[in-house]
Amino acid sequence: MSNLDREAALSVCGGRGFVVAEPVRELLAPRKVKLGESTEVRRLLPNLGRRMVGAWCFVDHYGPDDIADEPGMQVPPHPHMGLQTVSWLHEGEVLHRDSTGSLATIRPRELGLQTTGSAISHSEETPKSHSRFLHGAQLWTALPEGSRHIDAHFEHHTDLPQVTAAGLTATVILGTLDSATSPGAAYTPIVGADLALADGTETHLPLDPDFEYAVLSMSGEVHVDGVPVLPGSMLYLGCGRTELPLRAASDASVMLLGGEPFEEEIIMWWNFIGRTQDEITRAREDWMTGSRFGDVKGYDGDRLDAPALPSTPLKPRGRVR
Repeated sequence: MSNLDREAALSVCGGRGFVVAEPVRELLAPRKVKLGESTEVRRLLPNLGRRMVGAWCFVDHYGPDDIADEPGMQVPPHPHMGLQTVSWLHEGEVLHRDSTGSLATIRPRELGLQTTGSAISHSEETPKSHSRFLHGAQLWTALPEGSRHIDAHFEHHTDLPQVTAAGLTATVILGTLDSATSPGAAYTPIVGADLALADGTETHLPLDPDFEYAVLSMSGEVHVDGVPVLPGSMLYLGCGRTELPLRAASDASVMLLGGEPFEEEIIMWWNFIGRTQDEITRAREDWMTGSRFGDVKGYDGDRLDAPALPSTPLKPRGRVR
């Protein structure tokens, strides 16, 4: 998924100095962003109050959108570096193409995982023949220094492990939850899981006290540690938790995102993650003028131009709390 913001800001993220080391309940409001002509997303990360949750550094929630007579998601070829993209659907289909030659149609509860290394480009589009509704989330994880220059590759996993309890089915998208581990490649201690809860379910989910966590609501109403979390909002939970109380006030689904706090400070701009402003500048130049990011074969249309870089130097990030 691309960040299509034409006035993308340079921002510093990561670093343990900005992590809340105790359990908290911070409800994050989304920012609405247009993604092409017919898709509007709700951006939860990066947020004015919270930049990262573990290695998770970008979270968009979209839909459910009725696209029966619409083109749906149409994101032209665009570049990425220094991160992983995670595609997760509840309804609809997304066709992925990339510069390594990958071609895959991602469907509900299937993992589309793109590891960018130092350079990849890809497109995402709703197929011409598609379901009526489109509903899902697009997320990024930041790659640590030791992994951010690995060869770019794409994974499509259609069979993911699950953890079950009375009224709860948890599908493990990335990392490990309880004793279940996703087949998707992970480069930091991390967890991403889709939790489906039946109306009236009350349960306690085991957590790792060394991780920080957040919960993104996809549908229905779930009370997370006593806080009602409605679709399109996210509750940041901090660290130090061994379990998470959940109560479903309807049939509902949420995504649990967590991980060991990301120790390195990173710079995010547009669709790039680097370590210095010069590195970001070079990546933009390479996309606009060079061949570093490769070509996406088979996409019917032009690729996406990069926005202009901010004219002012990057400012140090202030503490969140």
